[in-house]
Amino acid sequence: MADTLWKAGRRGTTWVFVALVAASCLEPSRGFGQSQDSEFTFLLPAGRKECFFQTTAKNGTMEVEYQVIAGAGMDVDFTVFSPEGFQVVWEFRRSDGVHMVEPTEEGDYEICFDNTFSHFSEKMVFFEIIIEGQPGDVNGDDEWAGLGEPESLLEYKLEDIRESMDSVHRRLEKSRHMQTALRAWEARDRNLLEDNLWRVSFWSCTSLVVMMGVALTQVYTVRRLFDDKRRVCT
Repeated sequence: MADTLWKAGRRGTTWVFVALVAASCLEPSRGFGQSQDSEFTFLLPAGRKECFFQTTAKNGTMEVEYQVIAGAGMDVDFTVFSPEGFQVVWEFRRSDGVHMVEPTEEGDYEICFDNTFSHFSEKMVFFEIIIEGQPGDVNGDDEWAGLGEPESLLEYKLEDIRESMDSVHRRLEKSRHMQTALRAWEARDRNLLEDNLWRVSFWSCTSLVVMMGVALTQVYTVRRLFDDKRRVCT
């Protein structure tokens, strides 16, 4: 009888654990809060300036990473303005950069990319914004805390499950950010390689045409030296 009850309790514990995992997978926004991170790739025309706005809460952190992945020179001017209109970050003609704003103010931060110094070349820019310490980040903790620790879970403790899933979530987010950065670097290297290939091919063809022209000129000149059209009377 005791063995039967233990098996039934073990099966019930397993089903409760599976239900918790399934619920957290089906509703990730409830388990961990809605992610406010964003990434964007856009084309910045020559002589233009583009600005984007990011809403933040007070006493949070905002990390901005950008890369110029295509375009002659691969550089732009980068600025960040606070909600009060103060200039927080300014960089002149840089190809990439990472900046942390901490603590943030409540309101909309203005993030600008300036290509007005270039009159002919457009630039392709990738940037990513990572927001931490916002009110939406703690909703998941409150819901986990409200579940309590039922006695029927036996050796499976809710706190252990929560810590494990939080650790997996953090590692997945870190992996996603790393993969995004690697994709941007790969696109930048590929565009640079294609641009260098075009330059090498163009100048190689130009050198070949010049060499052929010089060779034909030399042959024509030498033949003219031995071409004597004077008549000899006998």
